[in-house]
Amino acid sequence: MSKGFTKDDATDEPLVVPARAPLPEGTPNYVTPRGLGLLRDEHAALTASRAREQAAAADGDSDAAHRATVLATRIGELEVRVSSAELVDPATQPHDEVRFGATVTVQAEQGAARSYHIVGVDEADVRAGRVAFVSPLARALLGKRVGEVAVVRSPRGEEELEVTAIAYG
Repeated sequence: MSKGFTKDDATDEPLVVPARAPLPEGTPNYVTPRGLGLLRDEHAALTASRAREQAAAADGDSDAAHRATVLATRIGELEVRVSSAELVDPATQPHDEVRFGATVTVQAEQGAARSYHIVGVDEADVRAGRVAFVSPLARALLGKRVGEVAVVRSPRGEEELEVTAIAYG
């Protein structure tokens, strides 16, 4: 029989759900207003997708039930994250010090100036300059003021970064 007429592509594989960004045990789930909005938008999108998959499963799509289960797991993890979120308004932070929600501009001894926005773990995107507050880079910068130097340890070694600007908003 031709493979095209068999069910070899059935979903007998174990359910694999991509993990959310890790939040260390006992660490508050700080979020910016933007980050909380993104979490809520993601929840709405996943909920709508799950409803579509459940409808498709009811119409006989055998793979839709599997996809709906994956979405239900992701929704459950997201609901835990949203319920534990602690909103931090960057406007309430001391503007002369690097805190959660700050955009920090730094200068290394050699190299161009770089800016990083310190955000929650679910909002982090290093390529976009958003670093999680639990990252080594953010931990080195937190509490610094303009003119102070943060020492960042990485697999490449230590790098000294001078804080040249701090902005919120």
